[in-house]
Amino acid sequence: MSEIIAFQRTGRKDDMVWAVVATVGRALRIAEIYPGRPAAMADRDWREQQVRAYAAFLRQSRQPVPRYSVQPIRRADLPRAWRPLPALGFLRGQFI
Repeated sequence: MSEIIAFQRTGRKDDMVWAVVATVGRALRIAEIYPGRPAAMADRDWREQQVRAYAAFLRQSRQPVPRYSVQPIRRADLPRAWRPLPALGFLRGQFI
């Protein structure tokens, strides 16, 4: 079950948020959203630090290692049932 999320820029600034996006292979998930880019960059850095800290665990449990990026998105592009993503990108052994 994969959701395709269109990232588009619009002229309205009040409709835009900054998203921390987790990528595993071709799957993309929005990990968290912020009103400003600095907060999103700080969250991305924290998530990358968590992945580095648990790298051995991820390899041993054969979990995919997520990569994080920061992108502007429109609020309307968020999936209806969106929830924040855990730092390592998975729960119960499944990439969310």
